[in-house]
Amino acid sequence: MPDVVQERAGVSVLVCDPDGPRVASTQDALDLIGASFGTELVAVPVDRLDERFFTLSTRVAGEIMQKFVNYRVRLAVVGDISAHLAASSALRALVRESNAAGHVWFVPDLDALDARLRPMNAGS
Repeated sequence: MPDVVQERAGVSVLVCDPDGPRVASTQDALDLIGASFGTELVAVPVDRLDERFFTLSTRVAGEIMQKFVNYRVRLAVVGDISAHLAASSALRALVRESNAAGHVWFVPDLDALDARLRPMNAGS
């Protein structure tokens, strides 16, 4: 399946294909941001992210997340990252802080993303 735009819980979301191109650099992030024109959020499956994303010392996660923040496009990392979390207290802290804010979320699946989006649109 190609990347597709879907309305999820009242929000326009670019849902990325798990088999699509790897997201490994800021240019890859910019390509997704460009493809997301007209949407509010990009949902990227864990399988699309380069392994370096989960090793914070590489700065890949920070650089990619910063591009989304700069362009005011929300990012959801979708999938199981429990193995990465078990290996890194820094990553656990990043995920906790990100999930407490509104711009970058880490969710286990699209249903969990929908649940996060619903309260944001309850008053719409």
